Amino acid sequence: MMPAATHQGCRQSCTKCLRPLSCCYCHLIEKIDSQIQFVILIHPLEAQRKIATGRMAHLCLSDSLLIKGKDFTNHETVNQLIQNPKHHCCLLYPGPEAIDLSKVINFDAKRLVFSGNKRLVIFVIDGTWCTAKKTFRLSSNLRALPRICFTPETPSQFRIRRQPAANCYSTIEAIHYILDKLTDSKHGLTQQRPHDNLLKVFTHMVEQQISFNPQFLPRKRKVLL
Repeated sequence: MMPAATHQGCRQSCTKCLRPLSCCYCHLIEKIDSQIQFVILIHPLEAQRKIATGRMAHLCLSDSLLIKGKDFTNHETVNQLIQNPKHHCCLLYPGPEAIDLSKVINFDAKRLVFSGNKRLVIFVIDGTWCTAKKTFRLSSNLRALPRICFTPETPSQFRIRRQPAANCYSTIEAIHYILDKLTDSKHGLTQQRPHDNLLKVFTHMVEQQISFNPQFLPRKRKVLL
């Protein structure tokens, strides 16, 4: 069934992904239960974007939360999650104090991050690197959380948006990497795992945008003969 639509100017847009109906990716989404609760803290400027991978990840993850804001110090929902004794909360954010999951094997990563029988809740700041740094600086409750990070081995595939560096991942790519390190898969390495749907939807959106705007393709170097 086609998602409900809303008028934006002369075009109708999907009310879920907020993309124009001709570019809606909702039909590709296969909801997954990741066993980890991701709380995606989206900056208001990012929330206005039609191409927001934090929103995309939220739509793919059945038990995720998408919360808009800049300073979450006094945010009721965020603080309730952090203060819940049944939760083990951490923040996905780089820095010298963060556990780099890329430097440990998966078993050790789980041992370092999971805490007993508590539910793992991972907060993810969604925005540009500039707005993410500001949110981190303003939100004292987030700064107090234990932190995790990773070092990408391959460049980001978010080719339609300029990244500060090749190893800077979009929110949805980062969440997929974390799920790779922290969840078990009953599927073989050559088969698609449930959380790979995140990248399937993401890749579809990227390729579609490139087909609309060839300028996103890397320019070929001229060869002098």
